[in-house]
Amino acid sequence: MRFLSSEISQSDSSMSLLNHLSELRVRVIYCVVSILICSAISLLFAEDVILTLSEPYGGLLQVIEPTESFAVYLRIGLTIGIALSSPVLIYQILAFVTPGLTIREKKMIIFVLPLSLVLFTIGASFAWFIMTPAAIDFLSQFMNDIFVVNWTSRSFVRFVLSITFWIGIAFEMPLVLMFLAWLGLVTPMSLLRGWRLAVVIISILSAAITPTVDPFNMILVMAPLFCLYLFSILLSVFPYRSRKRRKK
Repeated sequence: MRFLSSEISQSDSSMSLLNHLSELRVRVIYCVVSILICSAISLLFAEDVILTLSEPYGGLLQVIEPTESFAVYLRIGLTIGIALSSPVLIYQILAFVTPGLTIREKKMIIFVLPLSLVLFTIGASFAWFIMTPAAIDFLSQFMNDIFVVNWTSRSFVRFVLSITFWIGIAFEMPLVLMFLAWLGLVTPMSLLRGWRLAVVIISILSAAITPTVDPFNMILVMAPLFCLYLFSILLSVFPYRSRKRRKK
C-alpha cells in the first residue's frame, strides 16, 4: 500500500508539472502572437518614427550595407511592437504567477505594476528629451576638426534606443528597493545609513549607462538617480511599518 501511494503521489506531481508546462506554453504563444500583431501594426508608421529619430540630428542617416535600412526598419517595428504589447505580456506573466501568491502579494503586484510603467515612462522621457540631445551634441562636436560625423542608421538607432531603454529601467530603482523592504531585506534606516555606498553604486551605474565620457552627461544621469534613491527611502517606510504591524 505504501508503494502504491508513493506511485500515486509521483503521478500527481508529474501531472501537476505537465499542467504547468502546458499553461506556460499557452502563455508564451499568446505573448508571441501579441508581439507579432503589434509589430505588424507598428511597421505601418515605423518610417515616421525613423524620421522623428533622425530629423533633429541631420535628417538623413548613412547606410553602408545592402540590408541595413530594412534591418533598421524591422528593428523599429519590433521595438514599438514590444512596447505596445507590453500590457498583454505583463498580464500573461501575472496570470501565470499569481495563482501561487497570497492575497497580500497580489495586492502588492497590483500596486507595483502601474507605478513601474509610470517610472519607466518618466525615465524614457528624460532620456529622450534631455539625455539623448546632450549626448548627441557632445559626440557630434567632439574633435570635429579631425573626424567627420556621418553616423550609420544601424548604430544611431541602436544608440538612441539603448539609452532610452536602460535609463527607463534605471528609473525603476525605487520599486526594487521598496520590494526588498517589503521582503524585510532592507529598512529605511539601513538605506539612509548606506547613502555613501549608494553614491558609489549610482556613479558606476551612471558611467555604464552614459554613452559619453564627459562628466556633464554622467552628472546628468547621477542627479535624478540619487533623487530616486532618496525617494526610495521614503517609499520603503510603508512596507517597513506594515511588517512591524504584522509582527505585533
